Amino acid sequence: MAFVKDMLRMWAHSWKRFISIAMITLLGVAVLTGIYAGCRDAFRSTDRFFDAQGLHDVQVLSTAGLSNGDIAALRKVNGVAKVQAERSQEVTFDLDGRKSATMQEIGTDGIDQPYLQEGRMPKKAGEIAVTRKFIRDSGKRIGSRLTVTPESASSDTSDTSDTNGADGTNETNGTDEAPSFPTKLTIVGVVLDPQNLSNPDGYSAMTSFRSTATTDYTFFAPSDGVTGTLYTSATLLVKGAAAESTFDESYENTVKQVTDRIDGTVKTDRQKARRQELLDAGNKKIVDARAEADKKFADAQSQIDANRQQFNQQVDQIVDMQASAAAAGAAANGANAGAAAAAGATTPQLDETTRETMRETIIAASPELTQAKQQLDQAQSQLNEQKASTEQTLKTKENELKTSIPQVRWYVQDRQSLGGFSALKSDLDSIQSLGNAFPIVFLLVAVMMSLTAMARMVEEDRSLIGTYVGLGYGRLAVASRYLLFALLACLIGGGLGLIAGFLGIPAFLLVVLQGMYVMPGLRLEYDWLYGSLGIALFVVGVLAATIYACVQEMRQTPAALMRPKAPRAGSRILLERIRPVWNRIGFLGKVTARNIFRFKSRLIMTVGGVAGCTALIVCGLAINDTVADLGIKQYRDIYQYDLMVVSDDSDASAMRTKVASDGRVTSSLDVRIESGDLTVAGSGDGDSGKAGSSGSESIQLVAVPEKHLSDLGEMVTLQPVSSGILGTSGVGKTGSLKLDDDGVIVAQSAASALGVKAGSKVRLTNGDGVQATAKVSAVNRNLIGSDVYVSETYYAKLFDSKDAKNTKNSKSSEDSEALTWNAMLAKLSGSDTSQTDYAESLEENSSVMKAVSCAHMADSFKFDLMGAVVALIVALAGGLALVVLFTLANTNVSERVREMATLKVLGFFDREVHHYVNREMMILTVMGVILGLPLGRLVGGMLTMALNMPSLYFEVEVKPLSYVIAAVATMAFALLVQLFVNPVLDRIDPISSLKSVE
Repeated sequence: MAFVKDMLRMWAHSWKRFISIAMITLLGVAVLTGIYAGCRDAFRSTDRFFDAQGLHDVQVLSTAGLSNGDIAALRKVNGVAKVQAERSQEVTFDLDGRKSATMQEIGTDGIDQPYLQEGRMPKKAGEIAVTRKFIRDSGKRIGSRLTVTPESASSDTSDTSDTNGADGTNETNGTDEAPSFPTKLTIVGVVLDPQNLSNPDGYSAMTSFRSTATTDYTFFAPSDGVTGTLYTSATLLVKGAAAESTFDESYENTVKQVTDRIDGTVKTDRQKARRQELLDAGNKKIVDARAEADKKFADAQSQIDANRQQFNQQVDQIVDMQASAAAAGAAANGANAGAAAAAGATTPQLDETTRETMRETIIAASPELTQAKQQLDQAQSQLNEQKASTEQTLKTKENELKTSIPQVRWYVQDRQSLGGFSALKSDLDSIQSLGNAFPIVFLLVAVMMSLTAMARMVEEDRSLIGTYVGLGYGRLAVASRYLLFALLACLIGGGLGLIAGFLGIPAFLLVVLQGMYVMPGLRLEYDWLYGSLGIALFVVGVLAATIYACVQEMRQTPAALMRPKAPRAGSRILLERIRPVWNRIGFLGKVTARNIFRFKSRLIMTVGGVAGCTALIVCGLAINDTVADLGIKQYRDIYQYDLMVVSDDSDASAMRTKVASDGRVTSSLDVRIESGDLTVAGSGDGDSGKAGSSGSESIQLVAVPEKHLSDLGEMVTLQPVSSGILGTSGVGKTGSLKLDDDGVIVAQSAASALGVKAGSKVRLTNGDGVQATAKVSAVNRNLIGSDVYVSETYYAKLFDSKDAKNTKNSKSSEDSEALTWNAMLAKLSGSDTSQTDYAESLEENSSVMKAVSCAHMADSFKFDLMGAVVALIVALAGGLALVVLFTLANTNVSERVREMATLKVLGFFDREVHHYVNREMMILTVMGVILGLPLGRLVGGMLTMALNMPSLYFEVEVKPLSYVIAAVATMAFALLVQLFVNPVLDRIDPISSLKSVE
């Protein structure tokens, strides 16, 4: 019992060490669990939402639309739980200019169901539900009416098969019809599209550029009123996928098994079957056209024959009359009256030659008959020509049928192809990577500080330990005094850390996340396993340090332990050997130098602890500086143009005329801008960037006219980059990169995220949904947005081939030779404010779809999520620095109580004693800061390399002010600690402290 009481008394006396260990554990556990818990809560709530709304696991698109046969084939695939055929149509409407939207049918099989936020779901024809983005932009509300116009050249995949029709008609095929939606609409609800959780007021809305191939809004309509038997896409749910987390590898493997089955058998068979359907439909149309033409020609021929028969009858009557009259005249001249009468009563019989001669004579003598005969002959000639021409046309189309209908292509995609899904996943993964890295530093510092504190604690009880061991107590029992002390401090600190880690930090992060994404049903959850392991990690680390400290002391005999520890033997330090310097140092300076460098363990612990904390602060500030400069670097340095204007294809000419007439442009470059995708499939063969790399990135595909390839460098800074280490990259000389016809130039932001480099092969999807494999000729320095530059010739080579000619809005080979330059990059005159105002005024013009001012983007760019994480990291790093310095300072004082008492006996005033001790700590702190500043830059570069976020590349930037802030903050913490240490120095009693323990 006395042993326990003494142990508790010892614990109470060491309350400062207890608080230090508990605080370090609290901070470490909070960092370890906090960022993880915030991301996990977001992952779980999003996964629940996706399951509740039935977000598709697989989506199948076709360049020729999907038929009922395709849907039936997909239902038979092993592992498919449900298939939903979907119909959609692109429409336009007037909203401060011409805007586009996708009319999306709400499926009846429970897949991709919109989430109702306000109002009710549409049920009748003409009713729609819209997104909050549309409500914000349009100013409309529930009950408002809207009239839309179907796109003349719809970008739905269902309309793709009508191009290059066999008979010149623009129908999809012989039986299927493209989807058609009502045009007079009434808004009855506001919904959230499960395929895109982006907050319309968040970061993503600031930097997104829409092109002609991507609609501005999505309208959801019921099946009532929707016509058409051809489907835009098919969405699938996979068996067992809902039981897995959509962000885990197990989910990806489950879905991949089904996509592999579709790619392996169904895809090939249905592509051939669908093309045969189109060929059969084309042949049927030709047969029907020939039958219809033959019937029309037969009717026309019958009419001509009837008219010619009537004409011949009239001529024959005249011939007979003339023949009878001639016969009667001859009889009157040479016979009697009776003979004449008999002759007059009988028509003379004429041979065919005489009759034909008389016909020609009669027709030639009569202008009316001549004209009638000419008309009949002309009609017959025209009919014969039409028959020959039609027959030739039909034969030509029969010959051209197979070549005019391209190969049907299926595209099987999973959730990764959804821009909103991949952006959310990438954001959370990147933030979570920070949460995985920082706790390592906290753990190392916790172990170092625990070793320092517990080693001093055991050393202070050295004689008591010897006494207990001499009395027969086991070494384990004696060591348990310190092990339980450290364990209790870790458990209390860890418990408080769990509260902060699973409640405080996640709540802070989720507030920021909800500003970027809409996450219905978000709630905080506790993970017992992860929380327990988090505490256990620090318990093991601290107990290991404590065990080491105990073993170092207890391996001596009790007699040796009960005697005071012999002082360290005097030795020279390196500075003493530099006589010119050493001789000029004062007495107290020499004492300070000896104290610092003779006690190497204290030097290493102090400098290492301070350096670690300083490095964390620098790392946080480095991330902040990097993010803060992204907008300036991208929109001031990389983008040299001041304005980008995008229009619809049909308004491109009007847009350029409008901009030119305003007189603000000093130079410009016409380009074509489309929204597309860049995909890298992990092959491990090096052709796709780094081995095993995979993923997809939304891109802005920029096609440049062949005659103006050299002008691109005047609008965009072209600098080749190569991957560096520690967050750096090798940047080539400005202007050394040229766009040519041998490949595409990929933005560094996309290349870094996907592991793409010069020479890689990537899969590009253009604005029409056409996919093609392209070679990457170079990687260009780019920080925001994922631009891919391609020449006009290489664009045509990629997307106008026979195998990739026909999907949404695909053109015939004759039309695709000349691209429509639907965008303009321009340099403007005037101030930044005037340029911003001009861009806003352009957006009000009906011919302009989007106008972006680089000056406005540079000033308004911000990244709230990363800023919040940086603020959290800096705050935690500052707290750790304060705790570390407090622990080291108290340990330093406790080790040197007899020394401080001696100084007081020698006549040192309290202030002089303060200066004596604090000067050593300040020097050690300065040494730690000097070491921590470059270490922070090193760690910051390593962490930013892990932040592979969509359309962003973090080019590490640390401003001199950040180094100053980190150094000043650490020094300020050191000065603050002095305020707590000085009273401890004042309370040292020289008499009791100098008593001999013997």
